[in-house]
Amino acid sequence: MALLEKAPAKINLSLDVLGKRNDGYHNVEMIMTTVDLADRIELSPLEQDKIIISLESRYVPNDERNLAYKAAEIFKKKYGIKMGVHIKIEKNIPVSAGLGGGSTDAAAVLRGMNRLWDLNIPIRELAELGATIGSDISFCVYGNTAIARGYGEQIETLASPPPCWVVLAKPDIGVSTRTIFARVKVDELYHPKTNHILEALMEKDFSKLCNNIGNSLEQITQYLHPEVRHIKEAMRQIGAQGVLMSGSGPTVYGLVEHENKARRIYNGMRGFCEEVYLVRLIG
Repeated sequence: MALLEKAPAKINLSLDVLGKRNDGYHNVEMIMTTVDLADRIELSPLEQDKIIISLESRYVPNDERNLAYKAAEIFKKKYGIKMGVHIKIEKNIPVSAGLGGGSTDAAAVLRGMNRLWDLNIPIRELAELGATIGSDISFCVYGNTAIARGYGEQIETLASPPPCWVVLAKPDIGVSTRTIFARVKVDELYHPKTNHILEALMEKDFSKLCNNIGNSLEQITQYLHPEVRHIKEAMRQIGAQGVLMSGSGPTVYGLVEHENKARRIYNGMRGFCEEVYLVRLIG
């Protein structure tokens, strides 16, 4: 019997890099929330002890390099599952986009396998397991809206943002998170006002939220990929209230309060890049 899990994309309302750790990772403080652009994960048990990944994407591997495969592998090992699993992934989230596509697929696999074998493992434990293979997976296990600290594994859930529309625009490039972090010099970075964003969420204050969203990595990605800056400027000019790059990029999003305006911005941005999405916040 197949079981379905939704794997929603995330956007960063803030991303602050605080310093480098001894293990080579960076300490971060990130406020993330989910949007209703999602991959669809279908899991089926197999009698044979193997993991099969099926997907139609020339950009995403279907073997042990895939985070969904790694998630299934560590889950089976941790909980002594001797059966196999067939994982079908329907990709809707753009790849290497700063929207957590691979991480949310892995998180969906952890949640789905927990349901598939009726193990009732607490969500916190699944999030801790996910953190061992990818820094955004812990957040994606929880979903909704949260602040992530450490290298992304320490999760504290937050009040959801004020309801609004989100226009996502991804230029025709992929960005490697590792490449961006390799160029980080913490004392030269912009540091967003995380406390102001937390206040905006508590107060459900849309204007305050738009005025304080920020991303430490934006300058680095824009330097390497000027098209990110061009998309940001275009989205502002067309009228999005809060405009920011998500994650390490290259996707830029605009927060828009009203649907009519959001549709105008969506249509306007389609002149700048092919991959444009109009979605709602679900966090």
